Amino acid sequence: MGSLKNQQYKIAARAHNSDPETRQGSVRIDKMRESTKSWMLGTKLKADLPGPHGKRHPHKEGHSWWQVMCLSGVDYFSTLGYQPAIAALAAGLLSPLVTLVLVIVTLFGALPIYRRVAAESPAGAGSIHMLERLLSRWPAKIFVLVLLGFTTTDFMITMTLSAADAAEHLEANPFVPSFLHGHHVLITLVFLGLLAAVFLRGFKEAIGVSIVLVAVFLLVNLVVIIGAIIHIIHEPIRTIDWWTGLTASHGNKWLAIGLIVLVFPKIALGMSGFETGVVVMPQIRAKGANPTEKIANRVRDTKKLLTTAALIMSVLLITSSFTTTLLIPQEEFQAGGHANGRALAYLAHQQFGEVFGTVYDISTILILWFAGASAMSGLLNLVPRYLPRYGMAPEWSRASRPLTLVFIAVAFVITLIFDADVEAQGGAYATGVLVLMTSAAFAVTLSAKKKHEPYALVFYSVITLVFVYTTVANIIERPEGLRISSFFICGILIVSFISRAMRAYELRIESVHFDKKAMQFIMEKPDVPIHLIAHRPDNFNLADYMEKRGREEWAHHIGDVENVMFLEIAVMDPSTFRSDIMVKGVMVGDQKILAASGSAIANDISALALEIRDMTGTVPHVYLDWAAGSPLKNFLAFLFFGQGQVAPTTHEVLRRAEPKIRRRPVVHVS
Repeated sequence: MGSLKNQQYKIAARAHNSDPETRQGSVRIDKMRESTKSWMLGTKLKADLPGPHGKRHPHKEGHSWWQVMCLSGVDYFSTLGYQPAIAALAAGLLSPLVTLVLVIVTLFGALPIYRRVAAESPAGAGSIHMLERLLSRWPAKIFVLVLLGFTTTDFMITMTLSAADAAEHLEANPFVPSFLHGHHVLITLVFLGLLAAVFLRGFKEAIGVSIVLVAVFLLVNLVVIIGAIIHIIHEPIRTIDWWTGLTASHGNKWLAIGLIVLVFPKIALGMSGFETGVVVMPQIRAKGANPTEKIANRVRDTKKLLTTAALIMSVLLITSSFTTTLLIPQEEFQAGGHANGRALAYLAHQQFGEVFGTVYDISTILILWFAGASAMSGLLNLVPRYLPRYGMAPEWSRASRPLTLVFIAVAFVITLIFDADVEAQGGAYATGVLVLMTSAAFAVTLSAKKKHEPYALVFYSVITLVFVYTTVANIIERPEGLRISSFFICGILIVSFISRAMRAYELRIESVHFDKKAMQFIMEKPDVPIHLIAHRPDNFNLADYMEKRGREEWAHHIGDVENVMFLEIAVMDPSTFRSDIMVKGVMVGDQKILAASGSAIANDISALALEIRDMTGTVPHVYLDWAAGSPLKNFLAFLFFGQGQVAPTTHEVLRRAEPKIRRRPVVHVS
């Protein structure tokens, strides 16, 4: 009965396939699938970092530093949309004084740090790359992965917080239709969806757009702040009332100072944007007659960018905090108040009417939305910069569209978890910003120590301690930031090591180079297959080589073969995924040895054997030993230390690299 049914199914399948319309439909479906796959994986992210945070196009001259400042400014300056309200909510009447401390830390802490980061990372790699360069091996890789988790938190919360604040400004506008009220989360998700649509379509450099957005946004904020200052000058009683209330509630100056120190971490997100300012360095026009001069000029202009942006923002932060604290009742900053999350917008509507207030809202909405675009671009450029180089990313992570979908899906989840609340996300945002700044401070401190600069070492060490305190205090006060960062860190670590394990059998070698002696060994008898006996590079006396050769002759009956050489691979840095191999020829007595160094013995042996095959035209033979012990233990030893289960891994790497068996180097195991 079963056989009969199978025959009936086969007949029906043949009839189905013989139908012309069915065949055409199948072809159309296959084409649609192929087209969708091609579109999804078509936008590749290369090492030159395309997009707003990437390197400029090779045939373009770049942009002036002030234009590039606007590009980083969409992230930095946009915090004015919510920073004064967050500061007032956290510090109350102390808000101007806490903001003053923020400005001092910005100008005398963050700014000097990132000016040095710019000098030591002129390619725009930032502080993470500095730490990667100053540290080594697996500790450097793990540290970078952890920092990537915090950086991802920073950029993701930038997107969700900015979209949520843009939604607040939209809903609060009096001209917005009433049916949009009460749908704050939905509006935030729509903004994020529009952000995803832009990147799925293909995001290009948008310095021109950022210049317009920043110029208009700064202009309307200046109008509001100057108008507020004039109002305060005409009503000096407001200043007197503020000072009276401040001294009445905080009469003990030492307690007030202590409170400022405690509250400061809550408003530290006002320092965001420095890392972005360094990342956009490659966009700055490099003038000069030679590469050294061009780099020096680019670093100089980047320092101008960082300093100018910090000064502008410092003035705006101080004046906005002072004016909003004096002119807006404290209850309006609370949840449900008209100034909650939008203090300057509140003043814009109150002082200049609904028309100008609407212009302010539109400007704020656009720059906040574009800050999300800036953050998304940073993520799309950051992930492919490190993870593929470590062998710790799936192949599709090189394409921007799949990554865009992943990041937007995560942004949706974060928005729903926090209910699109700006103030609730402030802790997570500040955590990401502060960890990045702390890592940058630590990087320049290590650099000063390495270069034996005692005064700089003391200065940067003090700044590092300030940022460490601020970060720890923020995490203790608002642990949700650490929880979100831990989620990203664990996700990155898990995906990274799974990917590294899955890519363990790739060839992984960029090139193989032989010195003169090694070349003589290989080309001495090009028509005779070379027999390579793998040997541990830990005993270099002739007796050991002869004993090893005797064992291989007994096990494989190669006593009568010609062209026998020993192959030694010394593992230098097993954390490196791709590397070059330098091979030296050495004579010990009458034995020929090819000595090389690499990151993984099995992959290096495979690459060297394939290179010898291509040079001589004959297939070499490789003689290996079985690894003793647990297969799992050996695999982990190979994955993390580059040695262990050499024989099966070498065979598998060669099998994948060369599908034709007669062209594949032969592996013998005993």
